[in-house]
Amino acid sequence: MLWPLTLLGAFAGWAVASIPGALLGGLLGQVADRRLRLRGWAELRERLGAAPPPGDEVLLFILLGRLAKCDGQVLQTHIRQARAEMQRLGLDQDAQRRAIEAFARGKTGRDSLRAPLRRYRGRGEALLRACWRMAWVDGRVSRTERELILLWGKWLEVSAATQEALSAAYAPRQGPMPSTVGGSYQAALRLLGVTADSEPAQIKQAYRRLLSRHHPDKLAGSGASAELVREATERTRELRQAYGLIRQRHGFR
Repeated sequence: MLWPLTLLGAFAGWAVASIPGALLGGLLGQVADRRLRLRGWAELRERLGAAPPPGDEVLLFILLGRLAKCDGQVLQTHIRQARAEMQRLGLDQDAQRRAIEAFARGKTGRDSLRAPLRRYRGRGEALLRACWRMAWVDGRVSRTERELILLWGKWLEVSAATQEALSAAYAPRQGPMPSTVGGSYQAALRLLGVTADSEPAQIKQAYRRLLSRHHPDKLAGSGASAELVREATERTRELRQAYGLIRQRHGFR
């Protein structure tokens, strides 16, 4: 672990009073590091105002943007998943605009995420849940995606066992895929409980209601088994696929 004020104090003390000064300066710097809970130069720069830390939702969508782009191409499934996260959080129009900007910012890969994530040490499971949902949205997790999420989990001080459990909760079930994946328009209508004559507003309302009812986040922390979480995740995926198919057929956004 690198204690920045400890090093600065030691160097300053050495310049003033050689070895005794370095010892005293290092000791004072270590006290300051511990009091301010500084664990690296990035955190010191953040405290000095060089780069204000992103807010909770901005940080989340920076992570999602980084994941979506990490294999080179952002897919429509990634964009739909980002929109689903906005709906899940109930973001208003201004918050959605900030989320879209953060998602685009994440795609650039320019942000140093270690210091912002370390602010969430011990309470970053919700961030990782959203990351695993994004990683699994296309039915597979690439090596790059996995390595990124595991690294972020390390900075968040989330155990490897918890990470594996989160990944498994959002992994697709083995076996044949639902009929909606194959493009069955009628099956998609039945799943959402609408008809071919339904207005776009009715379709959106039905989709959002079902998504809210079946979302796996409602089971998080309730003591539900991994199997129940997996079933809720699969149901949510089916709803998104059905909605995407209907929306494409009806030509609305």
